[in-house]
Amino acid sequence: MARLRWSPQATADLESICEHIAADSEQYARLFAEGVVSQFEELETHPRIGRVVPEYQEENLRERLYQNYRLVYELTAKWIEIVAIVHSARNFKGVSLR
Repeated sequence: MARLRWSPQATADLESICEHIAADSEQYARLFAEGVVSQFEELETHPRIGRVVPEYQEENLRERLYQNYRLVYELTAKWIEIVAIVHSARNFKGVSLR
């Protein structure tokens, strides 16, 4: 079973999103963070549960949807690396994933 690893980009994404939400409600920011982490923790037992990222069509680059966000991760032999958390309204082509 592969283990989860957060990229610096994904960590920064989650922190930025939570800071934005916390400006209105710290409780909702905490709930959002818990929901994101829960979505990713499921990957440890079901790594292929997410769909292939349509813009890239690479079998090991996948995503799950949570609220209005795309939770992007990459499968490797040893890791499930959380790559980015991107708002679904954002132009995905401009997002650096690696």
